[in-house]
Amino acid sequence: MNDNIEQITDQLTALVASYGMNVLGAIVTLIVGFMAAGWLSRMATSAMRKSARIDPVFLLIPGKIVRVTIMVFTVIAVLNRFGVETTSLIAVLGAAGLAIGLALQGTLSNVAAGVMILVFRPFKIGDAVKLDGEAYIIDQLGFFICQAHQFDGPIAFLPNSRIWGQTIINYSVTNNDVRRIDEHYGIGYGDDINKAIAILKQIVADEPRILKDPAPLIKVDSLGDSSVNILFRVWTARTDWWDTKLDLVQRCKEALEGGGISIPFPQRDVHMIGEPAGGNDAKPA
Repeated sequence: MNDNIEQITDQLTALVASYGMNVLGAIVTLIVGFMAAGWLSRMATSAMRKSARIDPVFLLIPGKIVRVTIMVFTVIAVLNRFGVETTSLIAVLGAAGLAIGLALQGTLSNVAAGVMILVFRPFKIGDAVKLDGEAYIIDQLGFFICQAHQFDGPIAFLPNSRIWGQTIINYSVTNNDVRRIDEHYGIGYGDDINKAIAILKQIVADEPRILKDPAPLIKVDSLGDSSVNILFRVWTARTDWWDTKLDLVQRCKEALEGGGISIPFPQRDVHMIGEPAGGNDAKPA
């Protein structure tokens, strides 16, 4: 009996001697790994917050990536201390990641497009943009979708892959922060062209929101079927564009009519060709 107890004691002592240091080393490795992951994650997040150019949605991502990466290497190091074949484990994890990536190909394309949108910033929250022929106001940016609403109110959820794969027109950002107003005013063929142009130039001179540079352009543009068409092209500050455009349409019409200039309706002259005497029954001599 005593021999059996001594044998078991010797075996336990041998096990503790063999694996005790490995267990202690694994515990220390886990503690150091967890502490390093948290510390480096906070440092990465803090560094991201110092930049005003980075979107708030993007701030926490680098810290999370750093934390997960360190934890993965920590677990692999612990398993390696106990003789686990980590090379095979890494291969299995890689194969699993590939399978998951193929299964979530569409979702991952949205994530990749979301990262590109957040990095290159073709628009920001509150911007008015044109996508797929529709105009939207952006409400929220995300890694999978962007939330927006149309000008008349309906909410829209836009997949990032659809946004990044097309031309994006941002109405809220213009060259030199100015925008052009193009209108055409048709006058009758019997009206005085120079008088009509003078009236329109006076409206430009009286409107403080119209910029002097670039210079306004008011000239005959084309001869239509029913009217002589005058091009009315002026520039305003981007923020004044919509109100100025609407005001000018009304003021130009009223000023032209007040100056005796007609704005003709579309019309067409029809010439009737009469039938020969005797109608369709007439026979040649």
